[in-house]
Amino acid sequence: MRKLKFHEKKLLKKVNFLDWKREGGHRETHVTQRYHLTARDDYKKYNSICRMVQKLVNILKQMDQRDPERIQMTASLLEKLYNSICRMVQKLVNILKQMDQRDPERIQMTASLLEKLYNMGVIPSRKDLNLCKNLSVSSFCRRRLSTILVRLKFAEHLKEAITYIEQGHVRVGPETVTDPAFLVTRNMEDFVTWVDTSKIRRKVQEYNGQLDDYDAMN
Repeated sequence: MRKLKFHEKKLLKKVNFLDWKREGGHRETHVTQRYHLTARDDYKKYNSICRMVQKLVNILKQMDQRDPERIQMTASLLEKLYNSICRMVQKLVNILKQMDQRDPERIQMTASLLEKLYNMGVIPSRKDLNLCKNLSVSSFCRRRLSTILVRLKFAEHLKEAITYIEQGHVRVGPETVTDPAFLVTRNMEDFVTWVDTSKIRRKVQEYNGQLDDYDAMN
């Protein structure tokens, strides 16, 4: 065997033979076994999606929030991401249905999947696995903060809701949210409200006769 050149030695120093990136190491084995991924390409595909999303998010964050191109790219990315999640869930449901209904692992995984999707608000019940098959991009779009604002009658239509959010009038819990695509879970839905200093909040209170003396003087 020939002697390694300087640049070859340098490259080899950076290689971790115990966790080879191309193979995914122990992480790939753990995920594959846990979720019963029968095709090895599935893990690669999901991993590739995650890397692509993270890379795109970093690019988008460097762009101006009001840039039309950023807005369009963000919407397109989210739609593709929601589609990927829907396909992944539907595939997982098919795998679960092939397992014995009495299998403790199937029972646990089914309960966990339904609980998470129900808490996200994308399925109406946590009792029926078949509901997951109806999962679509619309299921996620209905949980966007802008859509929730219209449903809760904070705004008359989506365009108005998006304007309120982007101008910083809306908070979820203590945090002001300026991203219309923010996904609101079932638990968070009760905490969607106006920012205390919002002029829209003040107008709503005036209209409803709820403006107290302190707010009226400020």
